[in-house]
Amino acid sequence: MTDESDVDVPGDDAADQAAQVEAAMAEARARLAQVPAEVVVTNHVMGLYELGAIHLSSETPDLVSASLAIDSMAMLVEGLGDRLGDDASAMQDALANIRMAFVSVKAQTGQADGSDDA
Repeated sequence: MTDESDVDVPGDDAADQAAQVEAAMAEARARLAQVPAEVVVTNHVMGLYELGAIHLSSETPDLVSASLAIDSMAMLVEGLGDRLGDDASAMQDALANIRMAFVSVKAQTGQADGSDDA
């Protein structure tokens, strides 16, 4: 005779996994709620910086993708300004640096980027 707790019921694993995922998401949301919004936004700005840099530094630079990342970064940095908190100045400097890198790579490659904004 077997104990009912020893019997695998189809779907229990999937239900357990779903519950674990839901619990992990709730924990992540709770942790994120503890972080000031300007810190989260600044992290996203730096992600856009990195994305632009990756496209600029690839073997064949992708100026269209780099331009999109840089323009997106600019929308946040210039649009939010001092609302980015203590890192606002550093984000403005980073934007200026990635823009200079874009212009340099564009000049070196002679590529057209499809946009004059970056």
